Amino acid sequence: MNQLPEKDLPPGRHRLLREHLMTEIRQEEKKPVRRPWLRPALVAGAVAAVTAVTLTFAVLSSDGDSFVPPAAHPSTAVTQLLEDAALVAEHQDVPKVRDDQFTYIKSKEAWGVSERTCKVATAGPLQNREIWTSVDGRREGLLRSTGVGALPVHPDPDSGNFYRSWEKLPTDPDKMLAWLYEQNTGKEGYSDAYYAFKTATGLALESILPPEVGAALYRAVAKIPGVVLVKDSVDAAGRHGTAVGFVHGKGAYRQELIFNSKTWLPLGTRSVQLKDVKSKLDVGCDGVIKAGSVAAVTAVLERAIVDKKDQRP
Repeated sequence: MNQLPEKDLPPGRHRLLREHLMTEIRQEEKKPVRRPWLRPALVAGAVAAVTAVTLTFAVLSSDGDSFVPPAAHPSTAVTQLLEDAALVAEHQDVPKVRDDQFTYIKSKEAWGVSERTCKVATAGPLQNREIWTSVDGRREGLLRSTGVGALPVHPDPDSGNFYRSWEKLPTDPDKMLAWLYEQNTGKEGYSDAYYAFKTATGLALESILPPEVGAALYRAVAKIPGVVLVKDSVDAAGRHGTAVGFVHGKGAYRQELIFNSKTWLPLGTRSVQLKDVKSKLDVGCDGVIKAGSVAAVTAVLERAIVDKKDQRP
């Protein structure tokens, strides 16, 4: 098995990156932030409703983003954070991977607010999740999730959601950006910018990317209009970090991709309500979930290449 190492940058580089980013953040605090007017909602993973699953990116969903006006381009602080993440990605060591191996990803996640409260709510309950996916997409994988048990992940060489397909993704940021935009078929009503951010978030967390591909992904996200800086965010494991976010749902939600503020490795995602949102009467406060509530949250705890499904690093 091959557990992916977190290769350090040259001595002092992490300190310089952090000092540079903190300087940019302080400068950005003095500027007004324009946020796009986008459309919301989340869909919880319907794992319990199936007897088998095909691997897809675990990303937040919405009811669509129709009639979205042009958004501001990302700030200098956003661009710098994502450049720092790209530099770290370029220095990651990825061992030689065989077709008969599996990618392994361990995570925590919570989807949707289930508590009845008139205070700010938190998504829950938390669930543990482990998934093994065939490197070449031709072997049956495995998903283990709290409350569900073990489910097969059916092989699908045409899905594009396995290691060999990730190796073929663009290594040029502009071409990666074009690829992200091409994934939006328009059938779900998403804006191109939100769908690109949503797809990139899922790819950053639900995959093991070659260094050049990972670097191109972060640099492409820095080119998506409407991406904003979130100076403090918390993942499903309780880890604090700095995030980039995208406001959608007519300004009601912000989806965030959270990074470790020292290593600039991705930690997880969070979806925060920016406005009061109507819900079912048995949830929230008389059917209203308060602004500031966390509607969904995830955390990636471990990623590795292993020799067989159900094997841990």
